[in-house]
This record gives sequence, C-alpha cells and structure tokens, in this order.
Amino acid sequence: MDILGATLRICVDDLEAAVPFYERLAGGPAQRFERGGVSVAAVGCFLLMSGPETELEVLRKVSATIAVKDVDEAHRVLTESGAHVVAGPVATPAGRNLIAMHPDGYVYEYADRRTAP
Repeated sequence: MDILGATLRICVDDLEAAVPFYERLAGGPAQRFERGGVSVAAVGCFLLMSGPETELEVLRKVSATIAVKDVDEAHRVLTESGAHVVAGPVATPAGRNLIAMHPDGYVYEYADRRTAP
C-alpha cells in the first residue's frame, strides 16, 4: 500500500478564528468546504473542523486521515493485517475513503483521489 501522507484532524470551536494561525503555520491558504453540517478548512497537513457537537463527537474518534494511492488496495492490506474496516470504501467529493480500526483500537480514515468508475 502506498501511503502518500497524513492529515491531522483538529476540531475547533471557532473556525474563522483558527484558520489564520494554521494558514501562517502551513504557509498557504485554506481550502474550505462543508460536509454533513460541518465546516471544514484544509490547511497544509491540518484539517480543521467546526460544527454541531453531535457531528464533531463522531469525527473526534478518527485519529488522522491517511492519503493512499488506492483505497481498494488499502482495504485489502488492512484486512489482511488484522484491521477492521468500519465503513467504506465509499465515494466522496474528492475521491474515495474508508474508515478502519487498527488492532490497537485506533481509528483512521484512508482516502484516495480516485473517482469511482
């Protein structure tokens, strides 16, 4: 499985107040979008999220997002290695993802930028 990088997931109370700090830290502008009632700003390796507590409670359970070349390959390697795929693979606006719990109990999102055929 090719791991291309990781994104740190950070839940914040005030997205507008948090974004300038992370833009300066990462040296570039945030890319913003909404998903499921949550406002998101992607800044370098940081994914800032703000929204209703019920939504953030679920998002906090995912330790990080791991970018991979191919989610299907990640699914195969994860299951063969003893991880439990909790959700997916599913299509997203940016590609596909899955959520997996590693044998140590930590939960990660694996995402690629491939579109479904």
